Amino acid sequence: MNQNLYHYILTIADTNLILGQRLGELCGHGPSLETDIALTNISLDLIGQTRSYFQYAASLFDEEKTEDDIAFLRKEREYRNVLLVEQPNTHFGYVMARQFLFDVFHLMFLRELEISKDETLAAIAKKGIKEASYHRRFSSDWIKRLGDGTEESHTKIQEAVNNLWRYTNELFQMTEADVAMVTEGVGVDLEALKEPYYEAVSEVLKEATLEVPERKYFQKGGKEGIHTEHMGYLLSDLQYMQRAFPDMKW
Repeated sequence: MNQNLYHYILTIADTNLILGQRLGELCGHGPSLETDIALTNISLDLIGQTRSYFQYAASLFDEEKTEDDIAFLRKEREYRNVLLVEQPNTHFGYVMARQFLFDVFHLMFLRELEISKDETLAAIAKKGIKEASYHRRFSSDWIKRLGDGTEESHTKIQEAVNNLWRYTNELFQMTEADVAMVTEGVGVDLEALKEPYYEAVSEVLKEATLEVPERKYFQKGGKEGIHTEHMGYLLSDLQYMQRAFPDMKW
C-alpha cells in the first residue's frame, strides 16, 4: 500500500468528517429554520465527500477494508484532521467563524486538487467544488451580517474570529505525505495557498467591519494525531453505534 497516499487522503477526509460531525450536532438547534437546514445540508455535503475519500482509501488496502472501518474503528491519535474543525459549537458566532475560516481554504484547495495527476482525487475535487463554492458564500455572508449587525453580534463574531485564528496556520502545514504527493504531482502545495488565503479572509473581515487578528502564535498538531481535549468527546458520539454494535448492518 502507498502509505503516503493513504495518509494524504486521511488528512483531507478526516477534516471534512469532523467538521461534518460538528455541524451535525446543530441539527434542530439553528437560530432559524432556514439556517438550521442550511447547516445540516453543509454537514451532509462534507460527509458525502468524506465517503468518496474513504472509499478510495479503503481500496488501497490488500485486505478487505470498508469506508466504515476507516471512519469508525480508529483511535483518536489516528485521526489527521486539522484542529480548527474539532473546536466546539460555543455559540453561533463560533460556528460561522469556524466555517468561514475553513471554507475559504477548502475552495482554494479543491480548485488545485482538481488538476491532480491522481484521477480519483481530481474527480472527487471536481464534484465538490460546486458545494464548496456555496459553503463559502453562505459563511461569508453570515460573517458580514454578524460583523456589521448589532453591537452584540459584532462583539461575538469578533471574539470567535480572534479565538479561532490560532488554528488557521495549520491548514498550510506540509506533512511528509503532503511533500511526497506534491513531488508526484498528486497533492496540493499548501504553502502556495497561504498568502491568497489570508488576503481573501482579511477582505471579508474588513467588509464585515471586523479587525483582522495579529496573532503571531499558532497551534498545530492535528495532522500528526495530537488533538485538543474536544476530540475525544466528539469521537465518543461519532463512534458510539459502531462500538456498541460491532459490524452492525442496517
